[in-house]
Amino acid sequence: MAAEGATVTRVDFYILPDADEDRRQVYLCRIVDKAYRLGHRIWIHAPANARAAALDDRLWTFSQESFVAHDRSGGETALAAPVVIGDGEEPDGKRALLVNEDAEIPAFAERFARIAEVINQDDAIRRSGRAHYAYYRDQGFELHYHRIE
Repeated sequence: MAAEGATVTRVDFYILPDADEDRRQVYLCRIVDKAYRLGHRIWIHAPANARAAALDDRLWTFSQESFVAHDRSGGETALAAPVVIGDGEEPDGKRALLVNEDAEIPAFAERFARIAEVINQDDAIRRSGRAHYAYYRDQGFELHYHRIE
C-alpha cells in the first residue's frame, strides 16, 4: 500500500467481449502503441520466453500505420528502448507503465505509476483477471474498468 503522500498506482482493466486471443494481443499492442506515442516508457511483463518472443513479433506487425520501438530485456540496447518486453526478470530503470501479460502479478508492480491488464472472455484469463482485481483492490491501488466493444 502506498505511504501517506505517495502516488497511488492506477490499474486499468480493459475487458474484451469475446475469447479471441488474437484480438486480445492486438488490443494489448494498441495500448502499448498509444502509451509509446505519448512518450511513456513501458515494461511488458510476459510469463515466459515464448510469450515474450510472440509479443516481440506482434509489436512489429500488428499495424501497418504504427511503429513501436522496442527490445527484449537482457539485450545491450534494452535500457535505451522506450518499450521493453521482459519474461520474468525485474524491470530496468524508471518506467511509467507496466503491461501485465502474466497470470501472476509481478512483485515489482507497485513501482509503476500505471498498470494495464487486458482481459478477454477466456475462462482462465477471466479468473486471473478477477484475482488480479482483488489483489490490486486489497493493496489500495486506484482501479479502473473499461468495457471494450
